[in-house]
Amino acid sequence: MLPEFKGDAFGDSESQDLERVLFCFAVEQEAKFLARRPSSGGLRRATRASFEGNLAPDPDHRLIVTVHPDGRLEEMEILITGVGRENAERKLHRALKRAPYQLVLSCGFAGGLNPYLTVGTVVFSTDEDAGLTPALLAAGACPVRFHCADRVATTVKEKQDLWNATGADAVEMESQIIRAICRAHEIPSATIRVISDAAHEDLPLDFNVLMTAEQKLNYGKLALALLASPQKLPAILRLQRQTQAAAKNLARVLTKVIPGTL
Repeated sequence: MLPEFKGDAFGDSESQDLERVLFCFAVEQEAKFLARRPSSGGLRRATRASFEGNLAPDPDHRLIVTVHPDGRLEEMEILITGVGRENAERKLHRALKRAPYQLVLSCGFAGGLNPYLTVGTVVFSTDEDAGLTPALLAAGACPVRFHCADRVATTVKEKQDLWNATGADAVEMESQIIRAICRAHEIPSATIRVISDAAHEDLPLDFNVLMTAEQKLNYGKLALALLASPQKLPAILRLQRQTQAAAKNLARVLTKVIPGTL
């Protein structure tokens, strides 16, 4: 059996002398292969929603404890921020009230702007004091420049225009604010993402018009869009398989690079 954890978190972080690493993902699909990675090699895991002082647990902030055969404990915290700057800013500020972190990572999908980046490529940008570059390079990740956008880049033309205008290699929607907050708190941070759609690929739908005001996918609008254009369903399913494979590769690299994710 796993040991019993009591109090406001799994065990007492100070007494265990654990390094606290916060993994930030915009949506569940990006995080699921890291969060659900099976126990193996004698490792055991427990997961629960994280508490913040006397506040109710946040279901989007999960604390995962790995118990090693020798009794050592390692914590991994995953925060689902939601899509976009405002959601990420609100969620991260709340998380930072809970406990100090030694490292914060902005993880998930990114759209390719540089035509040399293929789907499934893990890309990164990191603070020097995070000390992650050698391990990321050894794991096959590629250093890039990111552009943080206010909307999903859905067409080849939109991606090409962004590449020409910004010189960035990949585009996403949360890292700029996450990294800025970390700098303000003097916390080392990094952006580690995986290319979910390449520069030469149009997305099958304009997902920007399918979002709610809170930047969540409106499944009713998605259903109506598919009813209006049923010929797009195969492309949607292909994109789903593509992003699932990309998320698996991202989890593989994170597992190699970050202690406590084994």
